[in-house]
Amino acid sequence: MKRPELLAPIAACLVNGAAHRQIARIVGCAPSTVTRQSARIGRHGLLLLVLALEHLDQDDEDVVFDHAESFEGSQHDPFAIATLTGSRSWFWYGVDGSRHARTGRRSTFQEARRVLRPPRDALGGYLESAKRLLETRVRFAAQTLTFRVICDDKHDYRSAVHSSELLRNKVRLVVYPNPVRGPKGAPRTGVALERDAAMFPNDLLHALMRHGLAHHHRETIAFHRRINGAMERYFLMAAWRNFVKKRSERRPEKITPAMLKRLTTTAWTWQRVFARRLFPDRLPVPASWQAIYRRDWITPSLRSNTRHALRLAY
Repeated sequence: MKRPELLAPIAACLVNGAAHRQIARIVGCAPSTVTRQSARIGRHGLLLLVLALEHLDQDDEDVVFDHAESFEGSQHDPFAIATLTGSRSWFWYGVDGSRHARTGRRSTFQEARRVLRPPRDALGGYLESAKRLLETRVRFAAQTLTFRVICDDKHDYRSAVHSSELLRNKVRLVVYPNPVRGPKGAPRTGVALERDAAMFPNDLLHALMRHGLAHHHRETIAFHRRINGAMERYFLMAAWRNFVKKRSERRPEKITPAMLKRLTTTAWTWQRVFARRLFPDRLPVPASWQAIYRRDWITPSLRSNTRHALRLAY
């Protein structure tokens, strides 16, 4: 914190595809400084999202729900990222994560390496991550009687709603099955067009994540080492998506998702995002997000998993 002027450029570089060592070369600091600041501003993005959701207690907008895929340190350790997006505003309501086993074909050598890796906590899998995120949405929208969740036909989504009394009374799923598609470049069927139009806000968000986060690129050497660190960067990207970035780059009006939700009247700069310090004990942070804030999501393959337990940080 001896160099507070680094917060804004580090945040801008993180959501624009730069890795930690690249950012260190750009702003003129040590790579370890970028790593520590990345975690810190990610936690700030988490609290900023909680503060925004606290003001959306009467929000009945339809939301689009789906999982994206990424890797934790190695392609042997994949995990899924649950995202929830407003169907009209494209506001990013939240993010959750879960682990699963590697899929697809594996060579004998790859299977031998996979067996030697330490077991990982699945964090509840697809079902529990969907339940956690949807329950977070319902609890913040306490004044809303019911709302629709648009999703694909993954069985875990139905199970998440049916297994939760809170969700059964509040959530109505609108399911669009993923159609069988032809070869690349082939015209889409009517069913595919309907599905793509309904799921577009979340598909666009996943494309932005793939494009704007170095660790989320395909065929990259910038894998994140910890799932907790990845979640921190997703919360930082949520602050950028909701308050800084225009809803659409192709349209001339400078309207952000937060402006459409009437949370602010202007697009924010990174300086405004970091203008005020936020504290977790002064906000209704969900339990699953508190674990991310404290860095309690552990990666077993690492010898060191630093927790966020500084006394004066709270």
